[in-house]
Amino acid sequence: MAAFNLTSSDPSTFILMGIPGLEAAHIWISIPFTTFYIISLLGNFTLLSVVGKEETLHKPMYLLLCMLALTDIATPTFVVPKALCIFWFSLKGITVAGCLTQMFFLHMVSVMHSAVLVTMAFDRYIAICNPLRYATIFTNARLAKLGLAGLIRAVLFILPLPLLVSQQPFCANRIIPHTQCEYIAVAKMVCGDITVTRIYGLVLMFVINGLDLTLIALSYGLIIRAVLRISSKRAHQKALNTCTTHICVMLTYYTPGLFSNITHQFRQGISPYIHIILANIYLLIPPMLNPIIYGVKTKELRDKVGKYTCRR
Repeated sequence: MAAFNLTSSDPSTFILMGIPGLEAAHIWISIPFTTFYIISLLGNFTLLSVVGKEETLHKPMYLLLCMLALTDIATPTFVVPKALCIFWFSLKGITVAGCLTQMFFLHMVSVMHSAVLVTMAFDRYIAICNPLRYATIFTNARLAKLGLAGLIRAVLFILPLPLLVSQQPFCANRIIPHTQCEYIAVAKMVCGDITVTRIYGLVLMFVINGLDLTLIALSYGLIIRAVLRISSKRAHQKALNTCTTHICVMLTYYTPGLFSNITHQFRQGISPYIHIILANIYLLIPPMLNPIIYGVKTKELRDKVGKYTCRR
């Protein structure tokens, strides 16, 4: 206990508590954490490997899946190793610089992930609504530029958050009741005036989520309208199948995030560990499910994965 008090009073260190209220179950909680993380890594690295080896898959649609897979690998990797250190070894200390770095990369990758989903919606809109011009509009070079633009957007939007927080004095109590240094949890450690930081965080949430979801909804609204006009039943079914796959992926990403935000806003009467569990589900479940969804629903990718599996 003395060591714990000494560490928590260190001005250069925060203490991540894991899941308060469920400390006795940390070892058991680590089992699904580890399982989801391993499945996520296996699925996403398999997808990257298959697309990389198969030249027939070097198309915008599959390259977008690779971009999604990279964000799906990065997201849990910034969280799970530290969480497992807390669960297994009670290594709860993290430096202020390390905490702010984790916060930056965690939210930056999240914004990048959202940008990839918007690009995928745009890709399907062009493929279904303007198929004759798809090859000229959505080239690999243009996709690379869109990916770079999404990365720059994510960095520029998120970088001010840790910079603003780092300028404020932190309270003497440096215990963060969480498994990760998410923005809201770290902001609660600040004892100074964080009005500007709060406003920027809220504006960021509404601008990014609002804009991206609006563009996605607009794209799929136009896609559905175009699909309903298709006379060929086979083409109609193929277009709907493609859209269903993308919509499933978007639901697995945005739905846990929505519930996590709701528990933040209406946290009265809700146990703190519920929010922490939801925040971790938001980071663990989509990266695990995405390669499975695309592997099952995308025939060409499924066939290539089957071919490589049979070889081995």
